[in-house]
Amino acid sequence: MEDLDPDQLGYIEIWQLETLLRGLVNSEGQSEKMMKRSHTLLKTMIPRRYRNPVGHFANKFTKFAHENWKRIWVLGFWLALNMSLFGWKFYQYRRRAAFEVMGYCVCIAKGAAETLKLNMALILLPVCRNTITRLRSTALNYIFPFDDNINFHKIIAIAITIGSFLHTISHVTCDFPRLISCPEQKFMQNLGADFQFKQPTYPDLLASTPGWTGIIMIVLMSFSFTLATHYFRRNVVKLPSPFHYLAGFNAFWYAHHLLAIVYVLLIIHSFFIFLTHEWYKKTTWMYIVVPVTFYACERLIRAFREKNIRVNIVRAAIYPGDVLSIHMTKPPGFKYKSGMYLFVKCPDVSPFEWHPFSITSAPGDDHLSVHIRTLGDWTNELRNIFGKVCEVQVTSKKANLARLETTVVADGAFQETIFPKLLIDGPYGAPAQSYTKYDILLLIGLGIGATPFISILKDLLNNIKSNEEMQSMHSSDTNTMKSKGPERAYFYWVTREQGSFEWFKGVMNDVAESDHNNIIEMHNYLTSVYEEGDARSALIAMVQSLQHAKDGVDIVSGSRIRTHFARPNWRKVFSQLANTHKCSRIGVFYCGSPTLTKQLKELSHEFSHTTTTRFHFHKENF
Repeated sequence: MEDLDPDQLGYIEIWQLETLLRGLVNSEGQSEKMMKRSHTLLKTMIPRRYRNPVGHFANKFTKFAHENWKRIWVLGFWLALNMSLFGWKFYQYRRRAAFEVMGYCVCIAKGAAETLKLNMALILLPVCRNTITRLRSTALNYIFPFDDNINFHKIIAIAITIGSFLHTISHVTCDFPRLISCPEQKFMQNLGADFQFKQPTYPDLLASTPGWTGIIMIVLMSFSFTLATHYFRRNVVKLPSPFHYLAGFNAFWYAHHLLAIVYVLLIIHSFFIFLTHEWYKKTTWMYIVVPVTFYACERLIRAFREKNIRVNIVRAAIYPGDVLSIHMTKPPGFKYKSGMYLFVKCPDVSPFEWHPFSITSAPGDDHLSVHIRTLGDWTNELRNIFGKVCEVQVTSKKANLARLETTVVADGAFQETIFPKLLIDGPYGAPAQSYTKYDILLLIGLGIGATPFISILKDLLNNIKSNEEMQSMHSSDTNTMKSKGPERAYFYWVTREQGSFEWFKGVMNDVAESDHNNIIEMHNYLTSVYEEGDARSALIAMVQSLQHAKDGVDIVSGSRIRTHFARPNWRKVFSQLANTHKCSRIGVFYCGSPTLTKQLKELSHEFSHTTTTRFHFHKENF
C-alpha cells in the first residue's frame, strides 16, 4: 500500500488495491482493458513529479540547483561580470574614432582585453591558500564553495585562454591589416594623434612595446598552460628524449613560475597601448594590484615559515608499497585540524619544490606525521635519501604464512642516524576538516588516499580515550560523558596491495583495543583477491578465519581488523547506513583517484532523496 502511495497522500484508490490483490499485473492472458489498467497501476506507483518528461526534468533541475547552489551563484556572478565588462568596453569603442578605421574588430579585441584584466586578477585568489584556510572557518564558508578553489582556478584559466585568443586574433588578423591599408587621410583624421601622425607598417606594430610584450605573453602562457594540463602534469604524454623533461610535475611547477614574468609584461603592455593616453584610464594595474598583493603576502608568509619554523625528524619508516612515513616534532604554535594538509620541501632533493601531503597525526598528538607514496621523480628521490638512512636500522624482517614482509625503520634517537633536512609550510584547509559538523561519518580511502582519514580516526580515538577518563573521574556526572563531533564513524579502506595494511597497522590495532563501544567501525578491502564465497579464495578465507579465531589477528593485514576481499558493494553500504541511521546527517568523505567519485556522488544524492537520511558528499582527488 505504501508503494501505491509514492506521494505520501495517506490514501490509495480502491481499484488500485483490487488490481493489486487480483494479481493482474503478472497474470497471463490479460485482455486489452486489463493490460491498460495494469500499466496505469504501474504508473501510479511512480511519484507524480516523475510521471511526465517535463516534471522529471524540472525535478532533476531542482535537485541539481539545491545541491550545487553555491557553485551556480558564484559561476553565474562571474559570467555576468565578464559579459558586463565585455559589453561595456565593446559599446565604448563602438562610439570612438577607432571604430571608423578598424570596425567591430577593435570592439571585440578591447572587450576581450577587459575580461582578461578581470580574470588575470581573479586567477590568483583561489591559490591564496592561507587566506582560503582562514575563510573556511568564517560565515563565508556557507555561501562560497571553498572546496572547489582549484576547479575555479582552472575555469578562469580557460576563460583567459579564450580571451587571449579573441584579443590576439582580432588584432593580428583584422585590426593591424585595417590600420595598414587605411587611406592616409582617413587614418590621420581619426587615429593620427594616437600614432604620432605616422601610419605604421605590420613590422612596426609587432615591434612596438604592446606588440612584443603581447607576443612574449602569449608564448609564456601557452607554454605554462599546456604543461599544466592533465596529460603533461600527470606524465601521461610520453615524449622522446630530451623532451621528456617537459612532462611531469616538475615541468608544471617550474613553468607556472614563468607567469610572474607575464604579470610584469601585462603592466608594461597596458601602459604603452596606442588608443589610451590618460594614466587613470589604463586600468590594468587597478584590477591586479589587490590580488597580486594578496599572493605576494602568501609567498612572504611561506618564506617566513621556511626560515622560522623548524622541525626535527624523530622517526622514519619505509613500508611495503614504497610508502615513506615521517614523524617530526611539532613546532610551537602549529595548530591544525584533522583532514588538513601541509607542504613539504627537502633541500637535498630540490631547493625550490614544495609538495602537499595530508597530515596523518591527530591535533592532540605531540608530533607531526605524513605518509608519502612514491609516485614521481621528487617522491622517488626523497624515498631513496631516507632509504639510505633507514638501511642502518632494520627493525623487522620476518616471514609468515601470508607474505615476506620487510619494513625498514630509522629512529632519531640512534646516534648514527642523520636525517635529511625538511621544511614545512601550513597547515592548509581541505574538505575533510569539516567532519565535525556531521552526525555520522563515512570515510572512504583508496590506497594512499586513506591518509587524511587516519588523522580523523586518531582524533576520534583520542576523544574516546578522553571521554573514558572523564567518565572514570566523574562517574556520577552524565554530562561529562557527552562527546563533541560525530557519534559514529565508518572507515572503508580499499587497496590492491596486501603490504599497504602495514602503513597504518598501529592505528588499526589501537582502534580495535581502545574503542570498546564500537564508535569506529573499520573495513579493510583487498581487491587483488577474489570476493568472499568464491572458490578461488576459499583456502585463504579459511586460514584467515582460523587465525583470527585463534589469536584475534588478521593474517592478511597483520592487525586486529578483519580484511574483506574484492570491492565493497557501495549500494549495500549506503542502504545499511540509511536504515541504521535514519534522519541523520552523514558526511561522506572520499579521497583517492577519480575512479569512484561519480558512483559515490550519485549514491549520496540517490539515498538523500529516497530515504530520511541525508548524505553530504566531499571528495579529494589526486
